[in-house]
Amino acid sequence: MKRLHVHVSVDNLTASIRFYTGMFATEPTVVKTDYAKWQLDDPRVNFSISQRGITTGLNHLGIQVESADELQAMQSRLQSLQPGIEKEEEVTCCYAKSDKYWVTDPSGIAWETFHTLDTIPVFGAPDKTAATEACCIPLAKPRIKTTADAPCCVPATSAKSGSTCC
Repeated sequence: MKRLHVHVSVDNLTASIRFYTGMFATEPTVVKTDYAKWQLDDPRVNFSISQRGITTGLNHLGIQVESADELQAMQSRLQSLQPGIEKEEEVTCCYAKSDKYWVTDPSGIAWETFHTLDTIPVFGAPDKTAATEACCIPLAKPRIKTTADAPCCVPATSAKSGSTCC
């Protein structure tokens, strides 16, 4: 069974933990000084946040699988969509050791497909620090849209906007 993965970069970890704990009505399953994760069953999602000194907002999306066989099946599907996908084996990232594949959707959003093998005590590999190199950050970044490009269902910043959306 697969689980959607969402990773958001935040600028205030404590406030974000409080917000998402309230939204999900449960405490995080993992809390570190720079990271928190909710492994939820309703909705079935691995939702994580981190405060690592990078741009706030969507970091990447992903699909977490439960076995090497599921990961291989996903790799085959992704390879047919985007030849030359990036493969990482036993990579240490986000307090876990995983096998994974990275692709980028047509809009530039990075997608990670991964199978978690174990937990680790540090955010990245032992030889990496936040000051030298952050892990879990794909090479491709989402395309930033301006407010004029915003879709209809994004709430207006002001009630006086006159918008009839949503």
